[in-house]
Amino acid sequence: MANTWWELQILCEPELEDSIFWRLENFGCRGTASEKKGNNFLVKSYLPQFQVDLPDLTALSLLLRQDALSMGLSVPVVQWEVIDEQDWASSWKQHWEPQEIGDRLLINPAWLPVPENFDRLILRLDPGVAFGTGAHATTQLCLESLEMRLSEVYKSSIEKNKESQDVVIADIGCGSGILSIGSLLLGAKKAYAVDVDPLAVKSTAENLALNDISPERLVVAEGSLDVLTKLLEQPVDGIVCNILADIIINLIPDLSAIAPGKAPSESIAREVAGLNPIAKPNTWGIFSGILLEQSKAVVNTLEKYDWVVATVLHRQEWCCINARRS
Repeated sequence: MANTWWELQILCEPELEDSIFWRLENFGCRGTASEKKGNNFLVKSYLPQFQVDLPDLTALSLLLRQDALSMGLSVPVVQWEVIDEQDWASSWKQHWEPQEIGDRLLINPAWLPVPENFDRLILRLDPGVAFGTGAHATTQLCLESLEMRLSEVYKSSIEKNKESQDVVIADIGCGSGILSIGSLLLGAKKAYAVDVDPLAVKSTAENLALNDISPERLVVAEGSLDVLTKLLEQPVDGIVCNILADIIINLIPDLSAIAPGKAPSESIAREVAGLNPIAKPNTWGIFSGILLEQSKAVVNTLEKYDWVVATVLHRQEWCCINARRS
């Protein structure tokens, strides 16, 4: 962990907020938050000082300027300074408030008391330096999609007089663990979460404990699909993947190749390598972190590998694609 951090402050028009969040995430920022300032938004974001130099910050500022001009918006005002770790830890958190998502969830910062007499499922969260607070449109769309998916399964379970939904989830690029934990609170039986960032794995494990969920119900590990396939006891019912469009497009062939069905030679090769299949023939997927302008490429790739796209939900300039194996 770095001892000093860059604090970036970006004053922008509301329409530019989501684009800035996306740029900051790609840039490697952690703990991004925003607050309203008159008719504008003030976005604050943090990253270790050793990670970038001043020329990098200047380049980021130019990208934000280009994004604003391409959207016909005012150029954002970008400032930065170096702060110590203690100031970082308290600065961004003071602007993060409890947030209702969908019909059933409330994301509650771990450092705030849990509301009393509240009829929503409480998801306590401290993202630390991992991405995923529930404030971003892509995370909200994923949680709302999970609620819809798991509600459908819950109704089906009641109709068949089952006590448990027995739904198993794979969360690829878990960040703070918000989607894995959200799925368990919404009724999933078990979740497997992987992320290439060790800090994200640490954050997910800590948030697991915050929500009194046993490690047996949420298995988290550092890595990607190769690690996930070795963790699974059986193929999963649902996949959630809130990363970036380009990464999702690159993952889709692997997700499809290891599912039973279309490519026996590839499936056999993976079995020889000791890799278990992730998906069933009817596994559903929730894919987000995708800009609207990128959605067509993701949909085309899904359909190419025999996924049926059911809905494309969007909020501002972001979208979430709900699909199912055909």
